[in-house]
Amino acid sequence: MHDKSIAEMSAALAGREVSSEELTRHFLARIGELDGALNSFITVTPEKALEQARTADERRARGEAGPLTGIPMAHKDIFCTRGVRTSCGSRMLDNFVSPYDATVVERMSAAGMVMLGKLNMDEFAMGSSNETSYYGPVHNPWQQDHVPGGSSGGSAAAVAARLVPAATATDTGGSIRQPAALCGVTGLKPTYGRVSRYGMIAFASSLDQAGPMTRSAADAAWLLGAMAGFDERDSTCLEHPLEDYPALLDRPLQGLRIGLPREHFGEGLDAETAAAVHQALAVFEAAGATVKEISLAHSMLSVPAYYVVAPAECSSNLSRFDGVRFGYRCEEPVNLEDLYKRSRGEGFGAEVKRRILVGTYALSAGYYDAYYLKAQKVRRLIKDEFGRAFDEVDVIMGPTTPGPAFRIGEKTSDPVAMYLSDIYTIAANLAGLPALSVPAGLVNGLPVGLQMVGNYFDEGRLLGIAHRFQQETDWHRRTPPGFA
Repeated sequence: MHDKSIAEMSAALAGREVSSEELTRHFLARIGELDGALNSFITVTPEKALEQARTADERRARGEAGPLTGIPMAHKDIFCTRGVRTSCGSRMLDNFVSPYDATVVERMSAAGMVMLGKLNMDEFAMGSSNETSYYGPVHNPWQQDHVPGGSSGGSAAAVAARLVPAATATDTGGSIRQPAALCGVTGLKPTYGRVSRYGMIAFASSLDQAGPMTRSAADAAWLLGAMAGFDERDSTCLEHPLEDYPALLDRPLQGLRIGLPREHFGEGLDAETAAAVHQALAVFEAAGATVKEISLAHSMLSVPAYYVVAPAECSSNLSRFDGVRFGYRCEEPVNLEDLYKRSRGEGFGAEVKRRILVGTYALSAGYYDAYYLKAQKVRRLIKDEFGRAFDEVDVIMGPTTPGPAFRIGEKTSDPVAMYLSDIYTIAANLAGLPALSVPAGLVNGLPVGLQMVGNYFDEGRLLGIAHRFQQETDWHRRTPPGFA
């Protein structure tokens, strides 16, 4: 049952071939048996899951079920969940039990989905490898001495290993798409503001966006339809009509104009990864699409711009974690200053401290214009460059990452090398554009991803393009060895 798509599970539930409780028990058993090797979960919630499963079965018996009713899933541990620990992968929030649900959690629950637990992540979503978590690194199910990517590495690993049919995730600079690529699953970052950030613990408020992580684009379409939409509790959430994403999946590729940024195929890209991407592009050409080389020269400035803007916003957002109101507090502080210093010093990990310091410096008197303001100007150049590109093409494609997953510990001593793991993904966040990654091949037994970037609110088209590709290939159906 764990190898079925969400649509197939939904049909099995509707046909009374299996109950939600049976399905939930099956996945809980897989988590108990297999997650010890992956460390993808921080918290498993069997009692809550079985209670929700029984409620889902009752809804089905009354004829009140939707397509997602009774389908198990899990949340990245950045989303607040009422009565369940929400740690954000940090010692700072190790003892924090949220008194309310994030909007994404509310909407998944309203759709009837069953929460199996909370998934591991880089601390406060800061990392590209899921090695900064207070709860230890997540292991890539394809090769367990390799990283799964980050910060949503727990979500990607759990979906890839078939421990959950679907998971929520967040993307600030590529944290849905990059781990999706490294674990061989489908990950979608919607247009900024398409999905509410209410109850999603903030890292960089102008960049963070929630989205689904699933095996296929078709499954992602069902999840996005449930989680997207306006929320008055989030001032950055946009009022824009929703589409029927599953209904848009089968549009033909004939006449599709694909843009290929020449800058994404230069120095730094693994040759075998490049070959896999070109093979994927050939699938689209065979279906009637045309491929055109374009230039996104300013996108190559996205990494330095991002590592000014994101740390600046993180230094502001994380100032609330001070040991006073909630979260970690040091023992026996001698005064208020000691409470602040030791609580933050002991509660935050090294990468979070690094970004807070960089951000505080960039915003300080005398440096704001030189760093933060200039980074925002570069951000506008990147946005405008995408706008010009979409006058010529319908979708932009290329590699999601420079290569397949690297070994755990390989880049921890070199933060810049780690940051460059997101070199192809960050520009979409700076511009606020929707983007997704789909599995496009294997290199030395490790998955690589094909990234697709669309114009604003073009999620339906992106999902349809990805779905048609997945109808012609089977990379998204591959299961890591030992997890079949």
